[in-house]
Amino acid sequence: MVTQTSLPGDTSDRQSRYIEAAVAGILIGCLYAPNGNPQPGPKFEYKLAWLARLRRHAAKLIRDGVPAVLAGDYNVVPTPFDMYSSKSWAKDALVQPESRAAFKRILNQGWVDAIRALHPDAPMYTFWHYLRKRWERDAGLRLDHLLVSPALSERLAYSGVDRGVRGIEGASDHAPAWIVLR
Repeated sequence: MVTQTSLPGDTSDRQSRYIEAAVAGILIGCLYAPNGNPQPGPKFEYKLAWLARLRRHAAKLIRDGVPAVLAGDYNVVPTPFDMYSSKSWAKDALVQPESRAAFKRILNQGWVDAIRALHPDAPMYTFWHYLRKRWERDAGLRLDHLLVSPALSERLAYSGVDRGVRGIEGASDHAPAWIVLR
């Protein structure tokens, strides 16, 4: 059952970036966060404001003890470990300190980063740009995240990224990230 068709907190926002549904006793929020480029500028400001709204909504889910997963393209590379070594992204909104801090504030509420929790020592990229043979060189970024609420975290059994899908001709520049709950 669909419970939200937009992210609460800004009734004037007409961008379709969030949908939420209750499925088998779990609330699943699917999101596509703003990219934020070019930065600085209005698009970056919108990205940060949108992530702040997500943080407020996520805090309410935690306060209410909701078993929830917030999944999707956050358009944030959380740490330098979550990307191949490159200076070419240095000015991109995906890696700015403000973007990373906004993501960290959500995690600090108690959300579990399912990929990182079960794969602490592996890059686990989910995105490879089409340019400069980045797929072929495994020059990826981790932009897609599955955050699990504390009420659900004990049920987290497996997580991963279906990398091979990215190598199919005509594929998206993202590969599916997934989790299995007990």
